[in-house]
Amino acid sequence: MPLDVSAPAAQPAPAWEIRRRTTCRLCESVHLRLLFSLVSTPLANALVDAARVDEPQSVYPLDIYFCDHCFHVQLLDVVNPEILFRDYVYVSGTSPSFVDHFRRYAEDVLWRFEFTPGQLVVDIGSNDGTLLRFFKEKGCSVLGIEPATLIAERADAAGIKTISAFLNEDLARAVARDHGAATVVTANNVFAHVDDLHGFVEAVKLLLAENGTFVFEVSYLLDVFEKTLFDTIYHEHLSYHSVKPLATFFQLHDMELVDVQRVSSHGGSLRGFAQRKGARKKPTVDALIKAEAALGLHGPAAYRRFFENIDQRKNELRSLLQQLRSKGQRVAGFGAPAKATTLMYHFGLGPDVLEYVVDDSPLKQGLFTPGLHVPIVPSSRLYESKPDYVLILAWNFAESIMRSHEAYSKAGGKFIIPLPALQVH
Repeated sequence: MPLDVSAPAAQPAPAWEIRRRTTCRLCESVHLRLLFSLVSTPLANALVDAARVDEPQSVYPLDIYFCDHCFHVQLLDVVNPEILFRDYVYVSGTSPSFVDHFRRYAEDVLWRFEFTPGQLVVDIGSNDGTLLRFFKEKGCSVLGIEPATLIAERADAAGIKTISAFLNEDLARAVARDHGAATVVTANNVFAHVDDLHGFVEAVKLLLAENGTFVFEVSYLLDVFEKTLFDTIYHEHLSYHSVKPLATFFQLHDMELVDVQRVSSHGGSLRGFAQRKGARKKPTVDALIKAEAALGLHGPAAYRRFFENIDQRKNELRSLLQQLRSKGQRVAGFGAPAKATTLMYHFGLGPDVLEYVVDDSPLKQGLFTPGLHVPIVPSSRLYESKPDYVLILAWNFAESIMRSHEAYSKAGGKFIIPLPALQVH
């Protein structure tokens, strides 16, 4: 099931868009080894409009490396963040599951720390302000830092004070001067996006009160490995975090990774809590380090099995779709998250396989998927064109998607969930 030959031919990215680093992002070691490579793709959120649907898009390598010194897993090819994030189209508030996730997240943080009215919470990569809104409702002062200009403007207009910028030390000093020290600084699905993590953490320290806490959430490598969640690998995600490398990294900055939690978002994420050195560490940190070691994540051999599992998932889904196509069955997709680009390219799911992709975000409707240019449409199309099967590309929201579209199932339609294991409902 090859990619549709009618899709515009891909072209290599120009040099100004991408560079390759030569040292580990966490420990700066030069002892790096290639683990495996996925199919090169366009940028995961590089949706195009109808005027550009016949134009080829640049593709970028997805080569995954392992640091022999600190065991960090990462991409070394770094796309210019101005290209990645200034015109970002993902917004948290369009997903009921994510809104609920951030509500519970805020409740957990408020429960852990004794907040008094007016204490400051700063969210880096604050998107549309969904998380900060829950803190604001509880009497906290809030400030978002969000580089996506349009999304930042909308959040600000909706009452969540937002600065449209990338975090750096100069900005952190200005924020601390103008707004005071933050009790909590959060960064959710952002810490994996940053190339200069050393500068990022130093900026966070400038924002934090002396006894403040940095709370971050990242896709957890242990879950990615156990569940073969390879489609979380795309160019925004420069790092694939595990606890042991992170604990070492924070120590380099006179900080301590004091607690970690496993949470369910994105198929399995890690929520970390870091404070200035001297803070008391909880046993959860050492427990997860031991769990990572038991799976072999502190050495390169385990990742060969991981890549073999990717191929197995690919063959299973391709075989199913070939059977359906041979019977004349029609298939659409549901969800155009960033991970769908990796999944569609590596599994060969072009416009010859998927008639269209449904997405509930108005920002994406009317556009086309990166590179393969499958049209993105509202969910009403399911009931108008009635495809036989819907492949849920946003598989981490499969349950809520199927609940929301029971009418499609009752009319005879079936859902396919590709990961973590192939399922048909």
